[in-house]
Amino acid sequence: MNKEKLNSILQRFQTLEKQIADPDVIADTANWSKLCKEHTSLSPIAEKYGELCRAEKDIEAARELLSDPDVRDLAEEEINEKRKEIERLESELKILLLPKDPNDDKNVIIEIRGGAGGEEAALFGADLMRMYKMYADRVGYRWEDMSMNVTELGGVKEAVFMLSGDGVFGRLKYESGVHRVQRVPETETQGRIHTSTVTVAVLPEAEDVNVEILDKDVKIDTYRSGGAGGQHINKTDSAVRMTHLPTGIVVCCEDERSQMKNRDKAMKVLKARVYDYYNSIAEKEYSDKRKSQVGTGDRSERIRTYNFPQGRVTDHRIGLSLFNIEDFMNGDISEMLDALKIADITAKLSEAEE
Repeated sequence: MNKEKLNSILQRFQTLEKQIADPDVIADTANWSKLCKEHTSLSPIAEKYGELCRAEKDIEAARELLSDPDVRDLAEEEINEKRKEIERLESELKILLLPKDPNDDKNVIIEIRGGAGGEEAALFGADLMRMYKMYADRVGYRWEDMSMNVTELGGVKEAVFMLSGDGVFGRLKYESGVHRVQRVPETETQGRIHTSTVTVAVLPEAEDVNVEILDKDVKIDTYRSGGAGGQHINKTDSAVRMTHLPTGIVVCCEDERSQMKNRDKAMKVLKARVYDYYNSIAEKEYSDKRKSQVGTGDRSERIRTYNFPQGRVTDHRIGLSLFNIEDFMNGDISEMLDALKIADITAKLSEAEE
């Protein structure tokens, strides 16, 4: 264990505790909030390190009793128990000391696109969107539709939505990639199993401090949004198309009847995509060096197969198969997400020890 680093963290934590209780610091709301956030982030490490220090002191105290034959057995038992506790605490501290992904606490923008398989791919895209929505309901994330392109049968050619909540990106970032489905499509008349694919992209919401998009770099077009017509037909140019000229990234939004609302939503998506574009370039060298790319990998990579005839969901990155496909599609995906998180942490610990 790097005691020097842990002592430095503990000292910083104790300093922050005094600062956030200082009335003069509290008066500066912005700075106080920043200090509180840092205090909260260091709290688990400080608490765990405190437990480790107490366990080490307990061992020293027990060793002093080894010379007394009346309590020698009890002292040895105490030492053995505390050694096991120290081993556990050191393992937990190693995980806590791993560099955090600065995006983990951010909200996410999820994009779902039908791939190979035509209408069946679009229908499975709708199933995946429903799966994420049901998962969001389970854990208390807030859902906001950003953009939707649906087929006549209710499939999804492209869906963009935002999920807001504590640690949502850190939880769902492993979903980026190609999701493959094997099942008998609703449109199949002869009972044959088809294979289709859907691409999922999970992007951290980009705040103004993360990415700057200049007005001169964005071309904005407005047009009339499509629809079924009737009394809700759109008679104004409320739909918005934004093109980021330096990267060629295009975002369309026509869900809202207000052009201003569509502009706001389109800009959120554009910022997320531009941030992800530049961030992906910056991380490519690191990603190429990693032995286990569990996290935000190449989106052309097939990460998971949903085999309906066998009732099986298999994640190919970690080799995990779950035989609960019905529950899984109803939002019960926590076991898979937990396994991916553990695999990612294990890989990072392995790299840190090399």
